[in-house]
Amino acid sequence: MNINELYEIYLKYPSIQTDTRKVKEGDIYFALKGPNFNGNLFTGKAIENGAVYCVVDEAINQNHNRIIVVQDVLETLQQLAKKHREQFNIPFIAITGSNGKTTTKELIHAVLSSTYKTYTTEGNLNNHIGIPLTILKVKQDAEMAVIEMGANHQKEIEAYCLYSMPTHGLITNCGKAHLEGFGGEEGVRKGKGELFDYLKQHNGVAFIYRDYDYLTEMSSGITNIISYGSSDSNAELVGQILSDTAYLNVSIIKGASIENIDTHLVGGYNLPNILAAVCIGKVFNITDEKIKSALESYLPSNSRSQLIHKDSNTIILDAYNANPSSMKLAVENFAKMQGQDKVLIIGGMMELGKSSHLEHLQIVELIKKFDWKEVVLVGNQFSGIEGSYLHFNSSVEAREWYLSKGYKNIQILLKGSRSMQMEKVLE
Repeated sequence: MNINELYEIYLKYPSIQTDTRKVKEGDIYFALKGPNFNGNLFTGKAIENGAVYCVVDEAINQNHNRIIVVQDVLETLQQLAKKHREQFNIPFIAITGSNGKTTTKELIHAVLSSTYKTYTTEGNLNNHIGIPLTILKVKQDAEMAVIEMGANHQKEIEAYCLYSMPTHGLITNCGKAHLEGFGGEEGVRKGKGELFDYLKQHNGVAFIYRDYDYLTEMSSGITNIISYGSSDSNAELVGQILSDTAYLNVSIIKGASIENIDTHLVGGYNLPNILAAVCIGKVFNITDEKIKSALESYLPSNSRSQLIHKDSNTIILDAYNANPSSMKLAVENFAKMQGQDKVLIIGGMMELGKSSHLEHLQIVELIKKFDWKEVVLVGNQFSGIEGSYLHFNSSVEAREWYLSKGYKNIQILLKGSRSMQMEKVLE
């Protein structure tokens, strides 16, 4: 069966599942496989649960009239997404970067949704499976689409662009993330820059944060550039921090007339994310009033820059992900917040390869520059680093310590890579 024939089936049954536990009546099941699983083995279960068709690439139940055999299920899913994407003549805005891409995506979605029917990546489904699934959920009533792209090695963003075909793009930043896969910071810029390469080749529009000179360099050659920033007067949109002692408060001083945006985000490092959303909102002619309302109504979730009040304590939960760049910003931001009794609980940072020990050592050296009530390091990534700080192997061990302290009226920062599950400290 060719992709055109499969697309006709998809139009009749436009609900895709890759997990048999989620299959319901009328779904098409794509039997993906990986190092530790083989979806082909569960086609019977998918049919039992109501799958109208199962797309497989192994000789399992091939005689069943609901089985569609292809050469490679993942490639077929991506080709189907591309076919679907080709049916739309609307802005597809792609977002990538080392830090802040999910928050930026959600802020942009909030702003655009105030005026347009907008589809976007759910949660962090930003990989080779999540992106095609996101595209296939875009319905015919769509006026905008916002696609988040995560990557941990070169050529990954390039591949995503081939079937998402972005018309607009934004790179939040290029920091010390996934150094093992990218091969260093220059590799990160090259990998993330594949989005700009695509826009350059297809006459797309790039949104550039002017405060980062390297983004200006990376966007060289792109004809259509719209810029935003906090200090560059040449940027089309300029905003500044009014206050970040608790929640971040921002003023737009050029490109829009919004004197005060009271967000529910913690940390000055979220300023570029907010400015990106304002900038894109203005490009698509959304009123200042709607932009302000959308940004002020946005509530962070999933352990991203959340400010939590619990048992008289104020907790910043930023435990969805961590790399050296985001960890440095989080520690510095926490240090300058008002208050004296501060407890720092941070977990290890993953995918740093040979740089791991040095990067964790540098974070510890940064921590030493400030006064803390207590510092707790979690994970074997901090093993062997000299210092007087408490060290636990897991967040569960750190939780037992935290509960034993019975802290009252203190401030706490919880941050670490996703696999560290630092939110368990609060359970």
